[in-house]
Amino acid sequence: MSIEKGETFNLRDIFIDYPFEEVMYRWDHRERKIYMKFYKENELPEPVPHENKLFNEALLYGLEITKEEYQQGK
Repeated sequence: MSIEKGETFNLRDIFIDYPFEEVMYRWDHRERKIYMKFYKENELPEPVPHENKLFNEALLYGLEITKEEYQQGK
Protein backbone atom coordinates (compact mmCIF):
# COMPACT_ATOMS: atom_id res chain seq x y z
CA MET A 1 0.00 0.00 0.00
CA SER A 2 1.43 3.37 -0.94
CA ILE A 3 2.27 6.09 1.56
CA GLU A 4 0.36 9.29 0.83
CA LYS A 5 2.42 12.46 1.01
CA GLY A 6 -0.44 14.97 1.33
CA GLU A 7 -1.28 16.60 4.63
CA THR A 8 0.47 13.94 6.73
CA PHE A 9 3.86 15.11 5.45
CA ASN A 10 3.07 18.63 6.70
CA LEU A 11 2.12 17.49 10.20
CA ARG A 12 4.73 14.96 11.33
CA ASP A 13 7.93 13.12 10.56
CA ILE A 14 7.48 9.95 8.49
CA PHE A 15 9.71 6.88 8.58
CA ILE A 16 9.69 4.41 5.69
CA ASP A 17 11.19 0.96 5.27
CA TYR A 18 11.74 -0.33 1.75
CA PRO A 19 12.90 -3.94 2.22
CA PHE A 20 13.21 -4.66 -1.50
CA GLU A 21 16.19 -2.29 -1.72
CA GLU A 22 17.22 -2.62 1.96
CA VAL A 23 16.88 1.09 2.61
CA MET A 24 15.00 3.31 5.04
CA TYR A 25 13.95 6.93 4.76
CA ARG A 26 13.16 9.68 7.24
CA TRP A 27 11.01 12.64 6.22
CA ASP A 28 11.71 15.64 8.47
CA HIS A 29 8.55 17.71 8.25
CA ARG A 30 10.05 20.82 9.84
CA GLU A 31 13.08 20.95 7.54
CA ARG A 32 11.07 19.46 4.65
CA LYS A 33 14.03 17.20 3.87
CA ILE A 34 14.45 13.48 3.20
CA TYR A 35 17.21 11.47 4.83
CA MET A 36 18.13 7.88 4.07
CA LYS A 37 20.10 4.97 5.42
CA PHE A 38 20.81 1.56 4.04
CA TYR A 39 20.42 -1.48 6.25
CA LYS A 40 23.34 -1.96 8.65
CA GLU A 41 24.64 1.56 7.93
CA ASN A 42 24.28 4.99 9.49
CA GLU A 43 22.04 7.68 8.08
CA LEU A 44 23.69 9.64 5.28
CA PRO A 45 24.52 13.19 6.41
CA GLU A 46 23.16 14.89 3.29
CA PRO A 47 19.45 14.86 2.43
CA VAL A 48 18.30 13.29 -0.81
CA PRO A 49 16.37 15.31 -3.42
CA HIS A 50 12.58 15.07 -3.47
CA GLU A 51 12.66 13.60 -6.97
CA ASN A 52 14.95 10.74 -5.88
CA LYS A 53 13.71 7.66 -7.75
CA LEU A 54 14.38 5.21 -4.93
CA PHE A 55 12.55 7.40 -2.41
CA ASN A 56 9.52 7.62 -4.67
CA GLU A 57 9.55 3.84 -5.12
CA ALA A 58 9.66 3.52 -1.32
CA LEU A 59 6.56 5.71 -1.09
CA LEU A 60 4.75 3.36 -3.47
CA TYR A 61 5.95 0.00 -2.20
CA GLY A 62 7.49 0.59 1.23
CA LEU A 63 6.01 0.41 4.70
CA GLU A 64 5.62 3.17 7.23
CA ILE A 65 7.56 2.31 10.39
CA THR A 66 8.07 3.96 13.76
CA LYS A 67 10.88 6.32 14.70
CA GLU A 68 12.25 3.63 17.01
CA GLU A 69 12.34 1.04 14.21
CA TYR A 70 14.16 3.52 11.99
CA GLN A 71 16.70 4.39 14.69
CA GLN A 72 17.29 0.72 15.51
CA GLY A 73 17.84 -0.13 11.85
CA LYS A 74 18.08 -3.60 10.40
